Amino acid sequence: MRVLRTIAVAFSLYSRIPMPRFQWHDEDMTYSLSCFPCVGGVIGLIWWAVYTIGNKIGLPPSALCFLMTAIPLMVTGGFHVDGFMDVSDALSSFRTKEQKLAILKDPHIGAFAVIRLSLAGLIYMASLSVVLASEKAPCLIIVQAAGFVLARGLSGLAILIFRSAKNEGMLYDELSSAGKGRKGNLMMTGIWLAGACLLMIYAGYLTGLAVAGAAVAAFLWYRRKSYTEFGGITGDTAGWFVTVCEVAMTAVAAIAAIVLKMI
Repeated sequence: MRVLRTIAVAFSLYSRIPMPRFQWHDEDMTYSLSCFPCVGGVIGLIWWAVYTIGNKIGLPPSALCFLMTAIPLMVTGGFHVDGFMDVSDALSSFRTKEQKLAILKDPHIGAFAVIRLSLAGLIYMASLSVVLASEKAPCLIIVQAAGFVLARGLSGLAILIFRSAKNEGMLYDELSSAGKGRKGNLMMTGIWLAGACLLMIYAGYLTGLAVAGAAVAAFLWYRRKSYTEFGGITGDTAGWFVTVCEVAMTAVAAIAAIVLKMI
């Protein structure tokens, strides 16, 4: 029962999927962070199912591309994209760390947030279009489906091992709860990460390695950027990372598709 409650808490926090309502207790949130990749697993399954069904019914590639792009937003409610936009505004301000952290709290969005999100969206959809047109599309789609798990697993890992920029907020509360079961959360997150990487490599050896490498590179850049610009990570930077990681993995998958076609 406790496991089911923990999973329900995780999906309530990180997705828009309806969950049973009950009174949350501290122990229900202790391991909710390690269930964060479960949300990525659901996104990946829906992603793969929509691709498979879309192909069978002859859905136009452009329509399939738009629909598959919308799936992560529909499942999560786009909370990670909200973080991406807040961080984009802060990074574009070129102000002090304290002022940038204050910008993250501002509910309004600026022009640079819209510009950067539009750019990220265009790169993502252009890359996905290349993947869908590839002869290796079925394998590449599985690699990307596993990528949703990998991105969220790395985001959860960052919360556990990176420095927090603030002593308040959603991320700090999550860290406080997860800290009580730190070893268990690290172990479960490690299992999720290993499982996602193995699935990627199984679906396409070289492509899987390349896409997983892109995720790791984004993870390391995330640490450097967060520490330099904000003094640590926040809930908004966590969402920013998930968005950047997914765009990077899709771009690398597209490059792999082009290279495989040339070989």
